[in-house]
Amino acid sequence: MSLRTFHLIFVACSVLLALGVAAWSVNAFVAGGSPGMLAAAVAACAAAAALVVYGIRVRSKLKGIDSP
Repeated sequence: MSLRTFHLIFVACSVLLALGVAAWSVNAFVAGGSPGMLAAAVAACAAAAALVVYGIRVRSKLKGIDSP
């Protein structure tokens, strides 16, 4: 597995983790949690969006690298 492939898989897993944290935070907020849980959900969604943008940029930047 090339470094490019590993990096893209790692970013994808990070996006899924951030979305999972966002879902958990929303669920905790709806169940009567503090407004901090809603803030955590917004922050996790922002992190997921930033990771998607990062993944797209890295993919285009590393496009010329050959994978085995």
